[in-house]
Amino acid sequence: MSQGIEFNRLMMDMKAMKMDAMSKPQSTAAVPEMAGSSFSDMLGQAINKVSDTQQASTQLANAFEIGKSGVDLTDVMIASQKASVSFQALTQVRNKLVQAYQDIMQMPV
Repeated sequence: MSQGIEFNRLMMDMKAMKMDAMSKPQSTAAVPEMAGSSFSDMLGQAINKVSDTQQASTQLANAFEIGKSGVDLTDVMIASQKASVSFQALTQVRNKLVQAYQDIMQMPV
């Protein structure tokens, strides 16, 4: 049940990032540069968020291993699954980007 909640939260975060990117004012003179940097910024933010999730999971697991009070096994497992799901999603995005690049490079000119 909590995986469904986390997935929904991840989807809401992605939608919010999309809305933020769409709401930024764009001038007609700088559209190519802004669009490129906007995409790279969003991708960078997504990578940083996955990295933060993995680091938090690792820290929580280490705290559980040393017996720190207040750290529950269920919290450790949930954090681990969050990190795993976010990494798998990022890997799928990377695969789609690579496939799109390869498709574009194979287009006849």
